[in-house]
Amino acid sequence: MKKGTKLYSILNQKCPRCHEGDLFEERNPYKLSKIFDMPAECPKCGQPYSLEPSFYYGAMYVNYGLTVGLGIAVFIAMLVLGEEWQLHEYLIAIIGAILITMPLNFRLGRSIWINMFVKYKGVSVEN
Repeated sequence: MKKGTKLYSILNQKCPRCHEGDLFEERNPYKLSKIFDMPAECPKCGQPYSLEPSFYYGAMYVNYGLTVGLGIAVFIAMLVLGEEWQLHEYLIAIIGAILITMPLNFRLGRSIWINMFVKYKGVSVEN
């Protein structure tokens, strides 16, 4: 994955401005006690991570889209497997997939949201 692209910043959860600093204090999204912990700004370039009060409320919509996409993907995968599934089996599989990926989706939603508003400037960014 090429540094300098939005996809690099989103998937590696790096600062959208310099692609050097971490977006979250803990790299592991499944360490649930630290899932919300973000530095106030990038330690490398000083880019504020909260651009305005309640900035990440919009990330809930991104997270919703990711969750719906995951539910549809699980449903289609079960259809392709070709067995005759009961409704409750679809629901269990979809809810299970959503619960398992919830911490990852939360972080991806925030990473996508901030990348929609902050442009990449390179490593030699001045404060």
